[in-house]
Amino acid sequence: MMKVEAIIRPERLGATKSALEEKGIHGMTVTEVHGRGEQKGLEFTHRAGKFRVDMLPKVKVEIVVKDHQVDVVVDAICTSARTGEVGDGKIFLIPVEKVIRVRTGEAED
Repeated sequence: MMKVEAIIRPERLGATKSALEEKGIHGMTVTEVHGRGEQKGLEFTHRAGKFRVDMLPKVKVEIVVKDHQVDVVVDAICTSARTGEVGDGKIFLIPVEKVIRVRTGEAED
């Protein structure tokens, strides 16, 4: 199994959820995060002068799937979250050794 962690633009979350649901992926955890990468933040000009926002709001979507579903999930996220601009995000793939359901104690390898 793999954990897919995607950092995406908040405004692309709805499209990403829909794309994943179309592929039969319903379970996910979504967290509001802040960060920066190549985009290095944004610079604004205001009456008081220029100021820089270097930690931009993003959304982290976490999904644990079986190995054969990874490519489908990654493709759905890339297609739905892409705007073509710097700051679209990143996807990280992390191996998961075991998953244990809290309610039943059932384990999946």
